[in-house]
Amino acid sequence: MVDVYSTIEISRSPADLARFASDPDNAPTWYVNIKSVEWETEPPAVLGSRIAFVAHFLGKKMAYTYELAELEPGARMVMRTSEGPFPTETTYRFEENESGGTTMGLRNRGEPSGFAKITAPLMVGAMRRANRKDLELLKSILEAQA
Repeated sequence: MVDVYSTIEISRSPADLARFASDPDNAPTWYVNIKSVEWETEPPAVLGSRIAFVAHFLGKKMAYTYELAELEPGARMVMRTSEGPFPTETTYRFEENESGGTTMGLRNRGEPSGFAKITAPLMVGAMRRANRKDLELLKSILEAQA
C-alpha cells in the first residue's frame, strides 16, 4: 500500500482555500504534474462527478479519470480512480488553524499492482516531493491573492 500524506498552512479561510483547490479546473495551476483536465460530467464538482486528468509523473504520461466519492464543502473532498496499474484515492482536508488560516492536508493512497508494485518505494518519495511542491505552489498562489 502506498500512502502519502502532506500538510501545509495557508493564510486563507478554509472556504476560500477549498473553493479554489477543490475545483478541478484549477488543478493544472497548482499541480506541477497535471497538464490537462477534462470534465466527463457537467461541472460543478458534485458527488459522482467524473473528471479526466492527464499528468506527467516520473517521466511517464498518465491519463486517468477520477470520480468524486465524498464531498464536505469547505472541509473535505475525496476522489478515486480504479484505472491502470495504480488505482488511487486522493483526499483534500481543510481545517481552520489557530492563526485564522487553514491547514490543508493532501493524501494520496492506493494499491499498486504489476511493475508499479515493484517501484512503489521509489514512488512514495517522488509523490511526497511532488505533493510538497504542489502545496507550496498553491500557498504562493492563494496568499498572493489575499
